[in-house]
Amino acid sequence: MMILAATNWANAGLIALVSICLVFTMLVLLIFILKLFGVIFRERKKAEVAAPVAASSDGISDEEVAAIAMAVNLFFNRHDEESDVLTFRQNHDVSAWQVRNINKQL
Repeated sequence: MMILAATNWANAGLIALVSICLVFTMLVLLIFILKLFGVIFRERKKAEVAAPVAASSDGISDEEVAAIAMAVNLFFNRHDEESDVLTFRQNHDVSAWQVRNINKQL
């Protein structure tokens, strides 16, 4: 009870007010910095999009060729049918005496 009476509430309130103001000021500053990054990278992205996509002689773009190649690769390299079967290796070289010694060490 003596600690509450000895506390300088004016200083505690001032510290709390300054802390809250500092936090909100930093949040507003962070918002402006993120918006600035968005503007910078948006302009750079527009310049990169302006380049036309190169098409091969038969009219298929490089992206379409890559998509077809990936689809064919995924179709022919499927996982085997037993992917849900677990296999446990059993070590038959361990004798009962060795198991007893291992258990003692633990």
